[in-house]
Amino acid sequence: MTNPVLSIEHLSIKLPDGADRQFAVDDCSYTLDKGEILCVVGESGSGKSMTANALMGLLPEGVSVGAGRAVFEGKNILRQTEAESQDLRGAKIAMIFQEPMTALNPLMRIGDQISEVFEAHKRHTPSERRKRALDLVREVDLPDPEKIIRAYPFQLSGGQRQRAMIAMALALEPQILIADEPTTALDVTTQAQILKLILDLRKKRDMAVIFITHDFGVVAEIADKVLVMRYGKIVERGTTDAVLKTPQHDYTKHLLAAIPSGLVPQNAEVQNSPALEIKALNKVFRTGGGFMKPHREVRAIDNISLSIAKGEVLGLVGESGSGKSTLGRAVVRLVTPDSGQILVGGSDMAALSETELRRARYKVQMVFQDPYASLNPRHKILRALTDGPIAKAVPKEQARARAHELMEIVGLGADAVDRFPHEFSGGQRQRIGIARALAMDPDLIIADEAVSALDVSIQAQVLDLLRDLRSKLNLSILFITHDLRVAAQLCDRIAVMQKGKLVEIGPVSDVFLNPQDDYTKRLLAAVPGGGWGLAEAALT
Repeated sequence: MTNPVLSIEHLSIKLPDGADRQFAVDDCSYTLDKGEILCVVGESGSGKSMTANALMGLLPEGVSVGAGRAVFEGKNILRQTEAESQDLRGAKIAMIFQEPMTALNPLMRIGDQISEVFEAHKRHTPSERRKRALDLVREVDLPDPEKIIRAYPFQLSGGQRQRAMIAMALALEPQILIADEPTTALDVTTQAQILKLILDLRKKRDMAVIFITHDFGVVAEIADKVLVMRYGKIVERGTTDAVLKTPQHDYTKHLLAAIPSGLVPQNAEVQNSPALEIKALNKVFRTGGGFMKPHREVRAIDNISLSIAKGEVLGLVGESGSGKSTLGRAVVRLVTPDSGQILVGGSDMAALSETELRRARYKVQMVFQDPYASLNPRHKILRALTDGPIAKAVPKEQARARAHELMEIVGLGADAVDRFPHEFSGGQRQRIGIARALAMDPDLIIADEAVSALDVSIQAQVLDLLRDLRSKLNLSILFITHDLRVAAQLCDRIAVMQKGKLVEIGPVSDVFLNPQDDYTKRLLAAVPGGGWGLAEAALT
């Protein structure tokens, strides 16, 4: 027998005129039971977050509820006044977001932000609010609570900020917690900790949870029931076991098939000569040292040596703060190392002057996690692809012809060069980022979390593209990622970093199937949903 705490009835959410479709959510109905975790799954644009935003009264300007009801405590909460919505938010239904750094006030201490929740709802005295904030920080397992409540958001790690936001959401003991992609940007061990925390809180408080995600590994880890959405419609629903093991809809099968699953053998030719050699590289970041403040040192790169052969893909994995992105940035000299060598094509990138570096940098190109932030929104794609080659003295017409060719190579078509970045999806922009890197004819590409923010099917397309380009162009790639399932799809070897040190390196099959270091074993154990075995189990 079900015990619904929320009932969504024939809900439609209308998009502005001129959008790619009429409704963001189209005639959707479902219930959420007390103490249940319901996972809503789908790709970007499926409408999975829009219902949550409607429940919280946070729909974007121009987007409105077109039809339907959301019944909570006998009332249609979609037709409330703003004052009634304010009373509901936090007290009855609370929400945590994907990026806590943008949701937290950077100018307020964590304890004050939690206390502000009580103040907004006129709960407790100031001293009681501070005590409750401290209790909540303890409840979400943040270390050194007295220190945490005095800290600012920038002083916390990503996982700690997410815990702080969960503490704020729990402050008024809501009956429903909405979690909108809360673990997407986290490394596997921090993700596992947040998922365990949500499971523990659900059990302790008998709280219902709507968990929005595009990661079926997360679904397998925490969900009781699953809804699969596409283009605003619910295409499949059922228990977690039923949806993952016996999916009925082709779209669900497509999403499951796109999950990184198993070790993909790499057949491209790897040459003996190195594309990159890193020798005894070190980088220490130093902060503090002001009045009454001690110096603080972080060894981001600690005496690392490794090489990448021509035509090889080396995966660099580790948690946030392990130093893997710092190492990638050091290779292209966005970070200047303190000592050691970075040899690319015989040149030591670490020792070059600024003038020499400008001439040598074309040999190494970078593909970033957020392609939109790295593309100038005011420039058409043609300029993004030709500025670099023209600066390298490539004739303008030749650079333009190469830009058209590259857009064909990455599967977007030559005509796409006449469009602006905002006219493309996230996956398409990542393809443009890859094309821009290739425009310089590099010997080596550094891909820094290049697919971590993409939906599984788009992620699979970009990985296929990288595999194809690597094979055709004999590219060498340093592939930086916190997702071990993704690394298994693309890489020949895996290097594992922890706290600036290289703790393990070897062929993918050796590292994944027979890890030697305890840290590597912990990373593999933390992969949600049993790692790549999830997809194989679901599709057999």
